[in-house]
Amino acid sequence: MDWLGNLMSSLSTKYDVAIIGAGHNGLVAACYLAKAGLSVLVIERNAELGGATRSARIFDGIDARLSIYSYLVSLLPQAIINDLGLNLELLPRRTASYTPGIQDGSFNELLLINDGSGHNRDVFISLTGDDSDYLGYLELQDIQERLASVIWPTLNEPLISRVEMKNRLGSDGGRVWQSLVEEPLGEVIENLIANDLTRGLVFTDGKIGVSTHPHDSSLLQNRSFLYHVIGRGNGEWRVPRGGMGKLVDELVRVARGTGKVTFATNAKVSFVNPGEKLSSIGFEINDEEGFVDARFVLCNASASELGRLTGNATDFGLIDEGAGFKINMLLERLPRLLSGRYSPEEAFAGTFHVNEGYEQMKVSYLQSVAGEMPATPPSEIYCHTLTDNSILSHEFNARGFHTLTLFGLDMPHRLFRGDNEKARQVALERYLVGINQYLDEPIEDCLAKDANGKPCIEAMSAVDLEEKIHLPKGNIFHGDLTWPFAEGEEEVGQWGVETEHPNLFLCGSSAKRGGAVSGIPGHNAAMKIMDEMALL
Repeated sequence: MDWLGNLMSSLSTKYDVAIIGAGHNGLVAACYLAKAGLSVLVIERNAELGGATRSARIFDGIDARLSIYSYLVSLLPQAIINDLGLNLELLPRRTASYTPGIQDGSFNELLLINDGSGHNRDVFISLTGDDSDYLGYLELQDIQERLASVIWPTLNEPLISRVEMKNRLGSDGGRVWQSLVEEPLGEVIENLIANDLTRGLVFTDGKIGVSTHPHDSSLLQNRSFLYHVIGRGNGEWRVPRGGMGKLVDELVRVARGTGKVTFATNAKVSFVNPGEKLSSIGFEINDEEGFVDARFVLCNASASELGRLTGNATDFGLIDEGAGFKINMLLERLPRLLSGRYSPEEAFAGTFHVNEGYEQMKVSYLQSVAGEMPATPPSEIYCHTLTDNSILSHEFNARGFHTLTLFGLDMPHRLFRGDNEKARQVALERYLVGINQYLDEPIEDCLAKDANGKPCIEAMSAVDLEEKIHLPKGNIFHGDLTWPFAEGEEEVGQWGVETEHPNLFLCGSSAKRGGAVSGIPGHNAAMKIMDEMALL
């Protein structure tokens, strides 16, 4: 245990800032604050840094570094990359999406590409018989981008009011605002698009990780949709070269390079005592207790966890349960498609939508909220290696191996609370059945084998996500998604990271404008501290 004693003795007793959790947002905050000359302690309960943004070799004896929990990047501002000097390349995907479907015994499919060619119009006409849905789809994209153009630049600035955000759309922006902020998302989708498959393709962005439906009066679907379509100002999702862990590696490199950041890993925070001038943070490493004082404390963990640590667990309200399911796979080859129209390389290069017809997802939602495992659960599949094969060894690239990651929808935490292992297996089988209905060979036949001869496939339920990376109820957003603007006058001018304690702030997904891989809450928490320091 000498290493433990050395670690404890090497820690200072006082820091300018202590950060709970070394997810990417905590690391972003650490970099900004250290570059400003502040001393920073990052306390991480796991052995490895990165949280939900790390990559790892998860299959025994296999040199494939998979992005385990998060897969794509859209919301990370280029300004953060530039400010911190990150050597990070975000690669575009040529294919935007591939959406197959079976309706009334007929096989339909829609493959959209990102280069703006006439291809997209042609495939819409092939699917629907005319260009009316294509024109409706373009109109909805225009509505999205109009709103994104005013929201996107504000995400790493102090909050503006709801009225100000609406006014920035201009005098002709009323329909845009009404369609995406005031009315259920289903209204605009159904008004502009008639085809069920296309409606489903659009609505999936409103369902990622949350349990909702097109006409949900809470407008949760609208908030989820916004966060999925405003990134980069156009909603484009990109692949990080080197995997999601490359972002973590770069942030750690920058943090260590400042000489102002100390990392304490395998350290479980036991309490936070907020104070007027100094706050105390207690933690344990292998049953050995330590504590430090800090002028400011940032919490990259969930707001509910912060409430527990401060002894005010009820202050942060109820937690919406997560509804996501994740499957990581390594394939010896891409499976052949049942349809011969597109190659596997075309279909899997973008987002591959499974069981995501509009009416089909309504049924899946109703089954899930009734406590039933959906018979045909919807999912989205991503192939990192068709855009960036650097995460595989030279050998596996030469042999044509590929990674697939699946994000499953409508699998709420409640379905797995009893017998998680049994329920996880049932869910896995249903997702694989969903994929296989569009393939000319079972995807199981394409799975690589690890060093022990086991298929390279890993499945995780919302309960697993709660246990592995401490997402409350498996919610990838830490709780209810908020609007990306001030919802009350008291929030105007704030950074969206504030708590009831003047020196304790959120810097993760629980913060306003949190969620996804963005670095925005980390940036905003750092800016809040700098504002406070200027007042001292």
